[in-house]
Amino acid sequence: MVTRRHAVLAASASLFAPALARAQAGGGWRPSRPLRCIVPFAAGGPTDILARLLADPVSAALGQPMVVENRTGAGGAIGADMVAKAPPDGHTVLVHDSAHAVAPALVARLPFHPVTDFTGIGVLVFAPLALSVHPSVPARNLEQIVALLKANPGRYNLATSGLGGPVHIAAEIFRTAADVSFEMVHYRGGAPAAAAVVSGEAHMTILSIAASLEQVRAGTMRPLVLTVANRNRLMPDVPTAAEAGLPRFFFENWRAAFAPANTPTPILASLSQAFHAGLRVHTERLLGFGEEPRPGFSDSARVMSFIRDETERYSSILRAAGVQPA
Repeated sequence: MVTRRHAVLAASASLFAPALARAQAGGGWRPSRPLRCIVPFAAGGPTDILARLLADPVSAALGQPMVVENRTGAGGAIGADMVAKAPPDGHTVLVHDSAHAVAPALVARLPFHPVTDFTGIGVLVFAPLALSVHPSVPARNLEQIVALLKANPGRYNLATSGLGGPVHIAAEIFRTAADVSFEMVHYRGGAPAAAAVVSGEAHMTILSIAASLEQVRAGTMRPLVLTVANRNRLMPDVPTAAEAGLPRFFFENWRAAFAPANTPTPILASLSQAFHAGLRVHTERLLGFGEEPRPGFSDSARVMSFIRDETERYSSILRAAGVQPA
């Protein structure tokens, strides 16, 4: 008798067949029980949405369900620590964002290291950010906001999604690259930061396109510049910082999948194939969220080299800003 679970998996395999056939080519490791996918943030956020979007195609590719679990706390460290201490048998994975590489710069006695205690499945997507202002701020482009901040040091404030988060990192890069001064106000997430700008409580922020698009379309937030190398189709009229004359103002938030350190290569290869098959299935939907899949980041060594560089870069940025691990 076919169980309900097997029926669901069979239906999923049929739905995602074109991409999944490529993922399954040549056989390889298959899990013996359901996978746990740990997301170290609350349900409904962009990292959680990505993991749940990929759950069905990954399940169909590997022949076992991938169950997403939200284990929140300590800026993502609690969920990450669970995966770092899990058996390296492929049945427990982590989907995290740039905060994973920021953790050592913020926590003095972190119970894991983001590089040595993990191995990479893939850097899944990159998320461009936009520097945006409240409509009352008299600046309509990057040149004007820089001039305004230079003429009024410390008068304007910028809402972040939290100390050490991607918005904070991007803001420190902007402050250094443009040589400007402003106050930083740390909120508990991107939604409160956006709400602060919309209400006029904060003058500006640097949020992902996904987090700010609704406000931009409503006219309650004005985007000035993107923090990435290329324009984005969701905000086609917004120039990049390089186009606007400030190429050093560059930052991309990313979301990646990890397994515990010492996970065998055949297991990593199967996991990577399954996750990237899911990305191919959902490319258009992800682009519609403002998330950009990068299929080239599927080699474990390349993934961990990238994470190592990001960890060092973020630590340097936060040290320069006077942030010390606590």
